[in-house]
Amino acid sequence: VQLQASGGGLVQAGGSLRLSCAASGGSFGSHFMAWFRQRPGKERVFVAAVSWGGDATYYEDSVKGRFTVSRENAKNMLYLQMNSLEPEDTAVYYCGAGRGGSFLFIVVRNADNYAAWGQGTQVTVSS
Repeated sequence: VQLQASGGGLVQAGGSLRLSCAASGGSFGSHFMAWFRQRPGKERVFVAAVSWGGDATYYEDSVKGRFTVSRENAKNMLYLQMNSLEPEDTAVYYCGAGRGGSFLFIVVRNADNYAAWGQGTQVTVSS
C-alpha cells in the first residue's frame, strides 16, 4: 500500500487542522492505521491509531481530548482532526499502515510494526 499525507500548515495556538492520508495500491481495510509525528532532532513518536474497521482507537496522552483519528474504508482514507492545537504539536506528521493481526497499544505505538509510511506533512503551531 502507498500512502499520501496532506492537510498540514501553519495555524495559531488554539486553532484546528485536519490531516488526511490517501491510500492506494493495496488492501486498505486489512491494515490498522496510525499517525506518528517527528520533531526536529527527535525520533518519530506515536500520536493515534485506529483499528481495521474504525471501531477502536488509541491516543498518546498529550493529545487525548484534542485529536480524533478516523477512517473511511470505502474511500481508502485516514484522517486526524486536531483541535486546540499547541506549539508543542509542531512536527512533521506521518501516516502509517500497520501489519499483523494485533491491535494492542504496545503494538500500535511501535513504529517497527508498520509496513508503509506516507511522506509526511508539516504542522506548525505559532504561539
